[in-house]
Amino acid sequence: MAILKIARMGHPILKGVAQKVAEPKSSEIHNLIRDMLETMEDAGGVGLAAPQVHVPLRLVIFEIPLTDQEAEDETPRQTSTQILINPIITPLSKETDLGWEGCLSVPELRGAVPRFRHIRYQGVDETGDKVDREVQDFHARVVQHECDHLDGILYPMRMTKLDSLHFISEMRFNTENME
Repeated sequence: MAILKIARMGHPILKGVAQKVAEPKSSEIHNLIRDMLETMEDAGGVGLAAPQVHVPLRLVIFEIPLTDQEAEDETPRQTSTQILINPIITPLSKETDLGWEGCLSVPELRGAVPRFRHIRYQGVDETGDKVDREVQDFHARVVQHECDHLDGILYPMRMTKLDSLHFISEMRFNTENME
């Protein structure tokens, strides 16, 4: 396993459209997933897309909140990891929420980004099993953010008001910035 270098805003790899993963169960993809998980954990992120580690493939990983049932099972973790290969996102309503986002490729900054509140995402996981979930709120936000990387989109490109873009060290969580 290895910690991979994370591309930062401005790098050409983050501007392109990623290619479909042909063999999700291949050893190369499993090695990439292992390295991405280690990289995400080392960087303190909640999600990571393959283009962020200089690999132009349609693969994302992210941490998701446990379901109520999983939480009742007394697991010590509060999240689980989702591997999503060749994802497709479908908004299930036009309703959006404005929320703060950061990104490992845009370090030290946060901005208010509108995202669909309720989505369906589909794809396959690392075993080739189909993934088909309907999610809302933070879970939906994370999926949309990570999948945007597959199409060359960084969160500042989704912002409607650039005056909410701040360095974390300078932020004052003022609701006026999000209206």
